[in-house]
Amino acid sequence: MRHGDKINNLGRKKAHRVALLQNLASQLITHKRIVTTLAKAKALRAYVEPLITKTKKNDSALQISHNHRLVFAELQDKAAVKELFTVVGPKVASRPGGYTRILKLGIRPGDNAEKAMIELVDFNEIYGKSATAAAEPAKKTRRSRAPKKAEAAEETTVAPEAASTEEKAAE
Repeated sequence: MRHGDKINNLGRKKAHRVALLQNLASQLITHKRIVTTLAKAKALRAYVEPLITKTKKNDSALQISHNHRLVFAELQDKAAVKELFTVVGPKVASRPGGYTRILKLGIRPGDNAEKAMIELVDFNEIYGKSATAAAEPAKKTRRSRAPKKAEAAEETTVAPEAASTEEKAAE
């Protein structure tokens, strides 16, 4: 029975699983998105999100250096820790959680394993705020033949003036 055993062992012993998650996390932080199996992506999300949360707690210099040590103890990669605290941390500072997104990619032909892409949410330009701002001006509605509100307002203001000039011309 496996009552209360919620961790996915990924078919590995503890030391191998920890090394795998360290490598996946450092690659995710460095490259901002990676493609792996769905099970590994879900395990990685539970591993990396608390590390990203540690970058946001910047109360004092002592707290910052302590968090650097804690994150380095988990990742064992100086470049990834530096990237996490200098690039990723400030960008996700306003986000309350949910720093990663998992997208399913289908199956792998060799062994039929489900593939997934895990990425940092704030570093994707396609789904980010810039993409929505660029998409808004190109908005079309189905009522394209109706006059626009600004043009209709100009026509109503022009019409009374035109009527008064026609009356003067008639006199």
